[in-house]
Amino acid sequence: MSKRLGDLLIRENVLAPRDLERAKEDQRKNGGRLGEALVRLGLIQEEELTRLLSKQYGVPSVDLSNFEIDPEVVKVVPEELVQKYRIMPINRVGSTLIVAVEDPSNMFAVDDIKFLTGYNVEMVLASPSAIKEAIDRHYDASATMLDVMSNFDLDELEVVNEQDDVNVADLEKAVDEAPVVKLVNLILSDAIKKGASDIHIEPYEKSFRVRYRIDGVMYEEMRPPLKLKNAITSRVKIMASLDIAERRLPQDGRIKLKISRDKDMDFRVSVLPTLFGEKIVMRLLDKSNLQLDMTKLGFEEKALAHFKEAIYKPYGMVLVTGPTGSGKTTTLYSALSELNTVETNISTAEDPVEFNLAGINQVQIHDDIGLNFAAALRSFLRQDPDIIMVGEIRDFETAEIGIKAALTGHLVLSTLHTNDAPSTVNRLLNMGVEPFLVASATNLILAQRLARKICPNCKEEVAVPAQALLDVGMNEEDIGTTTCYRGTGCANCADTGFKGRVALYEVMPIGDELKELILNGASAMELKETAIQCGMQTLRMAGIEKIKEGVTTLEEVVRVTVKD
Repeated sequence: MSKRLGDLLIRENVLAPRDLERAKEDQRKNGGRLGEALVRLGLIQEEELTRLLSKQYGVPSVDLSNFEIDPEVVKVVPEELVQKYRIMPINRVGSTLIVAVEDPSNMFAVDDIKFLTGYNVEMVLASPSAIKEAIDRHYDASATMLDVMSNFDLDELEVVNEQDDVNVADLEKAVDEAPVVKLVNLILSDAIKKGASDIHIEPYEKSFRVRYRIDGVMYEEMRPPLKLKNAITSRVKIMASLDIAERRLPQDGRIKLKISRDKDMDFRVSVLPTLFGEKIVMRLLDKSNLQLDMTKLGFEEKALAHFKEAIYKPYGMVLVTGPTGSGKTTTLYSALSELNTVETNISTAEDPVEFNLAGINQVQIHDDIGLNFAAALRSFLRQDPDIIMVGEIRDFETAEIGIKAALTGHLVLSTLHTNDAPSTVNRLLNMGVEPFLVASATNLILAQRLARKICPNCKEEVAVPAQALLDVGMNEEDIGTTTCYRGTGCANCADTGFKGRVALYEVMPIGDELKELILNGASAMELKETAIQCGMQTLRMAGIEKIKEGVTTLEEVVRVTVKD
């Protein structure tokens, strides 16, 4: 192919003879094909090379990035053959298999595929990088748990009784065996590909299952045999540098995986002893997907203006509330990213530190050695801070120090676990904080939830009864002008109809009217009514706006918010 390709490029005036010699010299040094050497040296673009080869051999070319490949077709050709010849099966028509190739002159590949599959083979041309990307995506993902399990001799594996002594040497030997390593790697890589936020590995009395949380909803992915429970658990614990001999106490660790040359993925690992073994939950922390642009988080324009006004005040407290997994950390990181300048000293106390932010002094909490939120806060106040972020206010001591810091010229950002913005005031009062301190220190309280977004690939209009929209809280005048949508399910969203999430925000600035109510010991309901009169949009109202914008569905808003 080298001679023919070189002649073609010179004949078409694409390449000068001296450049061809340079490419051949590079090919001799680094191996591979002549086309790869030409692209590597920047003498020709991949697209141009594919176009010329298509012309030379009379083979049509295809753009694999826009081509949806049927998983059933992928299973027809063994991975060994695909990797050997750098080809990609993309379609099947009757008894003919259509295969994307980068070298149309390689008839050995065609003969081998015919022999192994029994299909006639029709070639189309694709660029080497597109074929490599397709192979990585489809063959790595198509390695099912059953394929991995076929390498185990299950008869030789024994379930260790929870009361038995653990032979650590035997466990370490078992977890280093290729099939166990491959299965755990498959679980981690599959979770990354599917965009999971958490992996749950759960042992029960007669079963063992792996679930992923994708866009806030749990899906069961696989059920490995119960006999593999100890080997899989120990493998994860070794990867997270935990003690595999300790099975009675909870443990926390971290796994760092290098996915590509310039991308890392962190897994925050939590191991919890349960009745039938250790449950493992891994939180996936992907910094490349961390959205720090406030305008893209889901804020309505007015709510974003209130939030920005509160965080740009020179002192006071801004509280973000919501349950675990509602995106509080992302909102706080976005605020810190906005405030992070050379002139500002920012310190954070977090448990755990989820992402490293350049220019911000982040402290990891260690309760076992006495470094709790309160201790970190006290230390911060001796470090000349401008802005302090406390991961969570859990007790009176932390709340008191945080509020005093907010009253003495510092901006304090923190989170609480409450249902909505107004009830946060009562939570602080219940901790023992005086009403006048809460009223004078707090700038703004923000509550949030995450709702799944409709998949743009399979989005379609859907008829929703007017009564259902009324029941959810939509105004009668809006019902006639609102078009509802849903996702029908496609390969892009794994047939769920949803892809990604959007935040719903309830932003409550603490103005003079609310301060007066807090001082008078008003209930959460009274605070909520007054805040709405002052223009606050509740979580349900924010959800209704997202329905009207066609971003999410009625069912999602009902799932994550309550009626006002």
